[in-house]
Amino acid sequence: MKARITVTLKAGILDPQGKAIEGALTSLGLEGVASVRQGKVFDVEFDGATEAADEVLRSACDRLLANTVVENYQIVWDEGSAPTMAPAPGTASPGAMQEAAADADMPLEGNL
Repeated sequence: MKARITVTLKAGILDPQGKAIEGALTSLGLEGVASVRQGKVFDVEFDGATEAADEVLRSACDRLLANTVVENYQIVWDEGSAPTMAPAPGTASPGAMQEAAADADMPLEGNL
């Protein structure tokens, strides 16, 4: 089982690294860059299927991978790798997340 965890700063939190990247892209001549926000990505692989995997990842995010005061995180399971239980709120397969975000016209992020 594989999952990808994406951690991003919450809206309204200053992102000096993102601003530095934005400035660097502009100085490289890339036009039309409105803004840049940086984040972290964690790819986690489990040894076999387990129903507790989703809860383990949410606990890891809350306790270690994300500072939930200033960061949001999203857990996306690879197609065919999702736990056998129903997905927890805020988690889904990549296709379902993209469809839901497109329907809501929202970015793919959330604080679980």
